[in-house]
Amino acid sequence: MSEKNYDFRKRHWAYHKPGRRDPERKAAENEVMLSSDWKIGFSGSEESIAAIAARDFQDYLEKSMGVPLALVREDGSRTIWIETDTAVKEGFTVSVAKDHIRLAAAEDKMTFRGTIHLEDLMNLEEAPVLPLGEMVRRPLYTTRIVHSGTGLDAYPDQELLALLHAGYDTIDLFLVDIDRNRLGYCDFNDIIERAARYGIATVFHNYIQTRIHPDEEGAQARFDAVYGDLIRRYPKVASINLCGEALEFPSKDKATTGKPHRESVVDGIPDTRPSPGWYPCSDYPAYIQCIERAVHKFNPQTSVSFSTYNWGYAPLELRKRFLDNFPENVTLSVCFEIFSQRTLEGFHTPVMDYTMSADKPGYYFSTECEEAFKRGITVTGNVNTAGIAWDFGCIPLVPAPDKILKRDLCLREAGLKWNLRSHYCTHHYGWWNSVAADLGKWSGWMDFEPDYDALLTKIAIRDYGREAAPHVRRAWDCFSKGMDHYVASNEDQYGPWRVGPAYPFIFQPNISRTMANKEIKFPTAPHAHFGHVIVKTFYGPYENAEQTPGFLRYPAEIRSLEKMLVLWNEGVEQAALAVEKADPGKRDEAGRLEALGHFIRNEIVTTINIKKWWRANMAMQNCQTAEEAEKFLDEIEGIAAAEAENVKDTIPLVEFDSRLGWEPSMEYVCDKWHLEWKLRQLESALRETAAYRRMLCLHRS
Repeated sequence: MSEKNYDFRKRHWAYHKPGRRDPERKAAENEVMLSSDWKIGFSGSEESIAAIAARDFQDYLEKSMGVPLALVREDGSRTIWIETDTAVKEGFTVSVAKDHIRLAAAEDKMTFRGTIHLEDLMNLEEAPVLPLGEMVRRPLYTTRIVHSGTGLDAYPDQELLALLHAGYDTIDLFLVDIDRNRLGYCDFNDIIERAARYGIATVFHNYIQTRIHPDEEGAQARFDAVYGDLIRRYPKVASINLCGEALEFPSKDKATTGKPHRESVVDGIPDTRPSPGWYPCSDYPAYIQCIERAVHKFNPQTSVSFSTYNWGYAPLELRKRFLDNFPENVTLSVCFEIFSQRTLEGFHTPVMDYTMSADKPGYYFSTECEEAFKRGITVTGNVNTAGIAWDFGCIPLVPAPDKILKRDLCLREAGLKWNLRSHYCTHHYGWWNSVAADLGKWSGWMDFEPDYDALLTKIAIRDYGREAAPHVRRAWDCFSKGMDHYVASNEDQYGPWRVGPAYPFIFQPNISRTMANKEIKFPTAPHAHFGHVIVKTFYGPYENAEQTPGFLRYPAEIRSLEKMLVLWNEGVEQAALAVEKADPGKRDEAGRLEALGHFIRNEIVTTINIKKWWRANMAMQNCQTAEEAEKFLDEIEGIAAAEAENVKDTIPLVEFDSRLGWEPSMEYVCDKWHLEWKLRQLESALRETAAYRRMLCLHRS
């Protein structure tokens, strides 16, 4: 069955899936199985989170397990009793007896975390059973932040409940001005209040700029006016999160331009020094301190966080100096994988942006966390544990749980070693209720870890069926190994990886009577947050001082991606077998895993093709004879024909799953319309190659 655009939202919000129960599953000796003569009760008011948790758990048991239970206000025999208890210092405890279950939480919001944990246990067992005895669950992480998975700053109650069930407890909002995000008007207080009702905190991703140097006369009064107004308007916001590139203040550090990057030009000549948004300026700590003072003057409970995402490339000694002066009462945000140093066949290919291909922390992350810990600075990890990054910009999940789990375990270690207890789990590309969410939850308890191999098998059985599970595990394994060969360059992540097979193939020679630029404005919805701005269509290497030039590394990158393609094809074959073996009620879910793997496979093909396209275009224009150039022109036209077939092969996938080809900040970039647009663009490019072929023959006439 095909889906229309945005139909995926209905599936995304189905956090209580029907038909979870296996009728063959019986209670073991050490288990209790719930039946319809049990009840659910809670202490506290009807407006408490415990009351919401009880009603939600009631809905789960009826919808997913087929066990309707009554709600009561008194404890008793065969009752699941939910309450807060000051004796519980942190998290929650669950005491399970044959005729009584007690869930006691340290605070009201943890009651909901507790009932969701009971759902998780039952879902894995595919039955309303719980083990006898007592379990203690203390969260290792105090905060797990996500953006909406269904639209930029889109938080209807269904989204809030879905993300809470997926293990996240804090939401992020883009703040451009009072009640304004990048899309226009946004009622932030409504979102903050509704989220708080479920125990979910809200943070602002700040885009407000105060273009004043902290040394200027009246600077603090200016900051007080801007941020004081902000805090008065939103007294319940949990944090103001800052990022270098979003501030770009007028620094006096001579190592920088002292201006925003778009203004760093003198008489048309670009100033090649970094702008203040991309450098740890000597006066940046003072600037941040002004913001901190203003925020805490009006609300000491609202935290302030600053991300060094933009200058993780800088030498350690320079970053140390910045941390030596880091302002008090500000949290430091550090990225797990960005700027990780890699080599490919001896060529330097560092990680330029977010990628799930890195399962170990980079040097920047490790050193930044270690140095911050020495100085008593609280750290938040920017970690992408929701299972998606800029690897493939318009998919819901990188289906590589082995990679995701290794990252989760590294972060567990960082939490215990450097007190890294807060996670920014995903950027604006959102989250999906998936194996990544499961691994994030199960690896996030203070004193408890499951058998992860057994857990992954149970997840595969739960979602796809017992006979399909071995094929799903093998598919996951192939996809995880395939990510070892992924290329995380800027031109790819802002190009073919971002929009997939819809990425245009532009013929490089500029055949023009108007001297027009050959960059194509990628078509996106006019209301999109970023839209075409973050898609660069005229393909070519974005060179970087820490990276081998593109013309040297591309042959090695193509060979690496071809290895990735082999593994990915094996994974898709296993996913197809899983569809055949899946339980009837789980076949659609297995089909979506196959479609996801197939879609990514076609993205790999597009990325290989565009690299070959660029090399052939460059080589053709450097030929010494027309005859030699014609051979490269033949190659270019052959690549276009192969890419057209790849595009056609992608259309059924996006029709089957409407989440494929969509990303919150760009909206749809690889749906059927965009793929058909790509075919028209290829036809246009081939008209240009035909014209160029005629031009090559002009000297012969």
